[in-house]
Amino acid sequence: MPKKSPLVLDLKFDRAQIAAALKGAFAGREVIDLALPVNRSLDLSGAGYALVWRPSADLFARATNLKVVFSGGAGVDHVMTLPGLPDVPVVRFVDPTLTNRMSEWIVMQCLLHLRQFKAYEAQNRKHLWHELAQPEAAEVTVGIMGMGVLGQDAARKLKVMGFDVIGWSRRKKEIEGVETFDAAGLDAFLARTDILVGLLPMTPDTAGIFNASLFKGLRRNGALGGPVFVNAGRGGSQVEADILAALAGGVLAGASLDVFETEPLPLQSPLWTHEKVFVTPHAAAASDVRALFAHVERQMDRIENGEPPEHVVDRAAGY
Repeated sequence: MPKKSPLVLDLKFDRAQIAAALKGAFAGREVIDLALPVNRSLDLSGAGYALVWRPSADLFARATNLKVVFSGGAGVDHVMTLPGLPDVPVVRFVDPTLTNRMSEWIVMQCLLHLRQFKAYEAQNRKHLWHELAQPEAAEVTVGIMGMGVLGQDAARKLKVMGFDVIGWSRRKKEIEGVETFDAAGLDAFLARTDILVGLLPMTPDTAGIFNASLFKGLRRNGALGGPVFVNAGRGGSQVEADILAALAGGVLAGASLDVFETEPLPLQSPLWTHEKVFVTPHAAAASDVRALFAHVERQMDRIENGEPPEHVVDRAAGY
């Protein structure tokens, strides 16, 4: 059996999780963990693969013979802009653990807004016992922008909860039970949407797409009394000054944000304490390290068996 090509790990993840996941992973393959001091000046020219999340700036200058680069997360914008990225396949992390966690977060946020959780929190602080009028999920349309693996799974699970769900992507997709729109149908999509869910990748086309102009196109007379914005895609896709202005002006009735223009979210940001905003620290769908390693092992086995890797990024599209 030919020797397996070494794998370079350059992951800015929790070290305890990495150490635990490495036990029993990558059997018969040399793994070079760049977080270990002994490896920081090691010759990496013999490595065929790299698994990265916010890697060192000189990684690709050192690992000059890579065959594939694996992203440590579902997003790849952090990889596509790395200095010296070689012209080799870049593979996204796609796994049920990540998909399920993202859908859990999205369903939870939609339910929090549906069930007026912020308003009840405010009443609780005042010890006020007062039932609020409650629409049903079926009266609310959730519009998802970004209908890839994550968006389609979220759509299915939101429908189980009773929401009306529609989807938008640059190129129209046919999804059973979900009405979909393409780039030309954006205005019609927005006009139907009560809760706007952002799951877009970060590309030049999506930078700042969630802005004042887009928010004004959302449905104004829906069951929630105003539209809500939920974003778990990429922080660069939203304009936070426009979100705050839309909340102040009644253009948006609420928001749930897991991603931000600057991360960690600056301490002085008014989003932290805004009465209409739920904030989470880019934790909607954190990568499970064991599942990530299993995914990478499967892809390396495919390559070494003469098969193409799965979930390869389209460099022209950027995702």
